[in-house]
Amino acid sequence: MGHPQKYGVVLDAGSSGTRVYIYRWDELDYARGHARPAELKQLPEIETKKHWTKKTKPGVSSFGSKPYHVGEYLQPLLQHAIDIIPAESAPETPLFLLATAGVRLLPPREQKVLLEQICTYARKHTKFLLPECNLHVQVISGETEGLYGWIAANYLLGGFDKTIDHGNGHHTYGFLDMGGASAQIAFAPNATEAKKHAQDLKLLRLRTVGGMPEEYQVFVTTWLGLGMNEARVLYIKRLMEASAAPGVKELPEPCLPKGVTTTLEGEEDLKKKKNAKDPVLVGTGRFEECLRQTYPLLQKDVPCMDAPCLLKGVHVPGIDFTVNHFVGVSEFWHSTHEIFDFGKDHPYDYTEYQTKVKEFCAQDWKDIKAGIKKGKWGDKVEQEKAMQACFKASWLTNIMHEGIGIPRVGIEVSHNVTDHTGAWKEHKLTKEEKAKEKGFLEPFQAVNKINGMELSWTLGKIVLYATSQIPAAFGQTALPVGFGSNTVQAYKSVPADWQYAG
Repeated sequence: MGHPQKYGVVLDAGSSGTRVYIYRWDELDYARGHARPAELKQLPEIETKKHWTKKTKPGVSSFGSKPYHVGEYLQPLLQHAIDIIPAESAPETPLFLLATAGVRLLPPREQKVLLEQICTYARKHTKFLLPECNLHVQVISGETEGLYGWIAANYLLGGFDKTIDHGNGHHTYGFLDMGGASAQIAFAPNATEAKKHAQDLKLLRLRTVGGMPEEYQVFVTTWLGLGMNEARVLYIKRLMEASAAPGVKELPEPCLPKGVTTTLEGEEDLKKKKNAKDPVLVGTGRFEECLRQTYPLLQKDVPCMDAPCLLKGVHVPGIDFTVNHFVGVSEFWHSTHEIFDFGKDHPYDYTEYQTKVKEFCAQDWKDIKAGIKKGKWGDKVEQEKAMQACFKASWLTNIMHEGIGIPRVGIEVSHNVTDHTGAWKEHKLTKEEKAKEKGFLEPFQAVNKINGMELSWTLGKIVLYATSQIPAAFGQTALPVGFGSNTVQAYKSVPADWQYAG
C-alpha cells in the first residue's frame, strides 16, 4: 500500500466544452515527515497523469435553457474521476466546477438554476466533497481565471521557490492567456509600480508545507472582446465598413491566403452564406497589410481614465520587462507553435517567427492545401486552421508587441518600463547575452506543458486549495489562504471581498 495522499477534482466549464482535471498531493503529516528543510519552505508537490483528464462537448452554457439535462452531460466526466480516485479517498476529495466565458453570458436566472442543478446532481451521484455549492460550483470572472493561471505558471516554473532571480530580486513570472472571447494578463509589478498602484493589485496568500504564509501582490485584468474569435468578428466588420460600397460582391482580404474565397464567416462553401447579399472574402495573402489592418483592433485610442493604460482604455501598471518575464498559453501557444514550426521547447524569437509567418502567408492556397495533404505541418493542422493562421499571427503580433509592449526578442530587449505607446529603447543583444537569456528568462515565451504537466488555470485552483488545508505554523497569525483587495487591513484581518480557497 502506498503512502497517504490527497486528491482534488476541477471541471473547467469553458465555452466550447468541459474538461475534468484530477490532481494528487501527499497528505500533510507524511509530506512534513519526509521533507528536507528546504522543502518545508515550498508549496506542496502536486502531480497529475496524462490519462487523468477528459473532455466533452459542447459547453455547459448550452444547457442554460434545459438545466435538468446537464447531469447526463457531466456524468462521463464525473465517472472518469470516480474510476481514478480510490473509493476511500472520495469523501475528502473536493470537487470544483468553475465556469468561464460561455456561462458568464447566460442571464443571471439561467446561471443560478444551471449551477444549482450541477451541484445537486454531483452530490447525488458522487461521494466527492461539496460542502458549499456557491464555493464549489460557480462562475469565475476573467480576472480570477487569470490569477489561477498566474499561480499555475509560477508553480510549474519555480517562481514561488525563489530559485530564479529575474533581476532586482524579482522571482515570479507574468502570465498571458487568450481564448476566443477575451485575453488576460497577470503579473507582479516591480517594487516601484507595486507601491504606486497598490490599490489596483490583488493580495494573494498561499501557505508552505511548513505552515508559513507566502504573500504576493498581483495585477490581473481581462480584455473582453480581444480574444481571437471576437477580434476576427470585429476585423471583418471593420473591413466591410471600410471597403464595401453598396452592391460590392467581393472584398479583398489580406489575412487570407491568396487564391481562397470564403463567406464572411470563413466558410469555403459559398452556399453557406448567412445572407445572400453579403460579399465574399477573396484572399490576397499580404501579411504586412494584414498587420496594418488588425492594428486598430487594439483600440489604443480609447480614452484612458486611469493612467497608464494598454488596450481599450483599461488600466495596467507599467511593465518592467527587465524583471517581468511572461509566459503565454492557449492562443499564444497555438498561434506560434502549431504551423510555424517552433519546437515544443523552442523559445519565441520575433525575427524567426515573422520570417516563418511571411513565408507561409505568401503561399497560394492550392500549395497550402497540398502541404496539408502531405502532412507538412503535422496531423493536427487541417484546412480551417491553415486558413486562419495568418489572421491569428497578425493579431498575436499586434497584441503582444504593439499592445502589451513585449520587446521583440531577436531585435530588441527593453531595459526600461514601457510607456504604453509601444515605444521602448532598443538594445542590440550580443550572442553571449542572447545565449544567457534564452528560454524562460526572455521577456516572452509561449508554453503548453512544463515538465510534462499542462499549464492550466485549474492547477492554480488546486494549488490554492491544497495550501489552504495547511494550518499556520506556531506563532503565525492564521489569516486565510485566498485572495482579495490589497489593503493595509488585509495584512491584519480578512477583507470583505476575500475569496477563500474552498
